Amino acid sequence: MIPLIDIQRQHQSLRDEMEKEIADVLDQGQFILGRAGEALEKEVATLCGTGYGVGVNSGTDALFLALAALGVGEGDEVITSPYTFFATVEAIVHTGARPVLVDIETQNYHLDPARVEQAITSKTKAILPVHLFGHPADMKALSSIAQRHGLAVVEDACQAMGAQLDGKPVGSWGDVGCFSFYPTKNLGGIGDGGIITTSNPRLHEKIQRLRTHGTERKYHHSCFGFNSRLDEIQAAVLRVKLKHLLNWNQRRRILADRYREAFHKLPLQLPSTSAEALPTYHLYILRTPHSASLKKWLNDHGIGCEIYYPMPLHHQRAWKDRFSVPSLPQAEAVAGTTLALPVYPELTNAEQETVIEKVVQFFEEGNAL
Repeated sequence: MIPLIDIQRQHQSLRDEMEKEIADVLDQGQFILGRAGEALEKEVATLCGTGYGVGVNSGTDALFLALAALGVGEGDEVITSPYTFFATVEAIVHTGARPVLVDIETQNYHLDPARVEQAITSKTKAILPVHLFGHPADMKALSSIAQRHGLAVVEDACQAMGAQLDGKPVGSWGDVGCFSFYPTKNLGGIGDGGIITTSNPRLHEKIQRLRTHGTERKYHHSCFGFNSRLDEIQAAVLRVKLKHLLNWNQRRRILADRYREAFHKLPLQLPSTSAEALPTYHLYILRTPHSASLKKWLNDHGIGCEIYYPMPLHHQRAWKDRFSVPSLPQAEAVAGTTLALPVYPELTNAEQETVIEKVVQFFEEGNAL
């Protein structure tokens, strides 16, 4: 079996170093807001080209706390994508604001900037683009729109740590960037975790207060906050992995190039490339109307793959129970047609050749009819 994602290989290669760092945390006896977390915040901020990082307990909380720090709440609207993981809109809803879904472009499945500008109203407080599958969204256009209309920008970069656009890292384009350390991410922990990046000292201080019950100093609470702190064991493990992230992302790009070369003559839409974008390929996505049958074929031949995402957010029951259902034809057309192939950095060339062989065979044998 060639799994879609295999985190065990990565852990096996780093196990000794990870166990040493975990033991150091145990010996120090400080498990929350200690030296490892502080060091990780600085290291991620440096990677992302921002002044600050704030470790939190998940990527979802990163989104929520970023919006809360920007003052997003009841009566506000936040524009975002219908084609992403549910946490993106979940975070907006929990602030009390209303998510406004805007249709996507079908090249990279990102928010369509032209449609974003059309959706802005007097209630719009922020734009929340998603760097989907590790490919940077069109931040130049979206940042320009936000500036013209006086809107905040919160980057959902949960799948894209290390990605760049025009040499500028994701997480540094907006007012805040939000990242996830969920175990399957390019930089994943051994549990949940997340981080927020910003270069705004006021936002940095506010997010720090919000993550720790609104405290400025112990037992002195300046606001009603939350409990959302990245623990020291996660931070220690992530610091071990962070040293390898750029090489891991480069390996993913090499694997993506090999897929592109092998598949360019097949009736598939492949991830787009451009000189200005440096993606991380959190997932390598093929688009085909035969995604379900291709998925079954690959699974039957021992190859892990998955449809990301089977339905847009506005077709989810939770959305329908709370909001009206907009017509978003592009997202609806894409949903269910995008299939992820293995692209983790520990995937061997021989294993990738097997994946390639089976995808090519699927089409050559007429299975797509």
